[in-house]
Amino acid sequence: MSRFKTLKLVVTGLCVAAAVMSGALFAKAPSSVNLQTTISLGELPRQGVQTYTLIQQGGPFATERDGVVFGNRERLLPLKKRGYYLEYTVPTPGLNHRGVKRIVCGGQRTTPDVCYYTADHYASFRQIVP
Repeated sequence: MSRFKTLKLVVTGLCVAAAVMSGALFAKAPSSVNLQTTISLGELPRQGVQTYTLIQQGGPFATERDGVVFGNRERLLPLKKRGYYLEYTVPTPGLNHRGVKRIVCGGQRTTPDVCYYTADHYASFRQIVP
């Protein structure tokens, strides 16, 4: 390897290391959802209202993934202990898969403290106001 290529490789490595150490390559997510952003039950799609009602009743749900722990990896919802949030599918008519709409609830299974609606697969959340 020529000296120029070696030097170029070293400089590139140093630049990448500096960027990683400074945090420049990591996306920063907000620490919590903007609680001013709400949605009423009447504003939810019909399938969202049906899912919300099923949550209050304890099911039955459309998929086996309904009621599983939501990890909040995006950190858009208020930080809580793992297991606090559960996710539920809001069916989208015409799709043969789960789609992107979900309701995520925190607290007890049938009497949650709070529920959030996402229409974009966890990119944003709106708190559901019953």
